[in-house]
Amino acid sequence: MRTIDRGSSPDLIAAILAEVKGSLRELRCGTTERMIRLGVSMTQMHVLWLLEHHGDVPMSRLAELLDVSVSNSTGLIDRMEEHGRVERVRVPDDRRLVLVRLGPEGIRVLRELEDSHHVRLQRALAHLDPARLCGVLEAFTDFHSAIEADLGPHAHVHAALAGGSSPIDTIASDDPAASPAAPAPVVQ
Repeated sequence: MRTIDRGSSPDLIAAILAEVKGSLRELRCGTTERMIRLGVSMTQMHVLWLLEHHGDVPMSRLAELLDVSVSNSTGLIDRMEEHGRVERVRVPDDRRLVLVRLGPEGIRVLRELEDSHHVRLQRALAHLDPARLCGVLEAFTDFHSAIEADLGPHAHVHAALAGGSSPIDTIASDDPAASPAAPAPVVQ
C-alpha cells in the first residue's frame, strides 16, 4: 500500500483519480460483457448514449458527433434501425429534415445496462457500514457540486443529474411495467 500525504491536494487528487479509474474499469468491463450478450457494438452503444444525452438529432449532427461522414452514419443507423434500436422521423414542418431518436430496443438496452450498473453499485455499497456510507454520500454530493461548478450552465445535463427527465426517463414513464429499479435508501 502506498503512503499518501493527506495534507497534499495533488497527492490526494492523484490517489482519488487512481481509485476512480480502477472502479470505472471494473464497471466498463461488466458493461462490455453485457453489450456482447445483447449483440450491441461499442459504436452502436456510443450512438445510444449520444441520443440519450442529446435527444432527437438530425443525421448530419449525429455524423458530426460521431466524427464520421454522413454516409457512414447512415449505414450505421440503417443497421440499428433494423433492430429497433433507433428510429428515423421526418420533421412535419420540413420533410427534408430527418431526425434520429431512440427506438424501443435502444431504450431497452440503455435501461438494462443502467439497471445492471445500479445493481452492481448497490451490491458494492452494501459492503460498507453506515458510517462509511454517510462519508461516501457526503463525498459524492460535494464531488457532484464541484462538477456542476466546473461545467457551468448545462441545463439539460443538470436536469437529468438532479432527477429530472432524460429522453430514456420520458419514454420509460409511458410504460409502468418498465420502471427502473428503485434507488437505494439514503442512510441518515
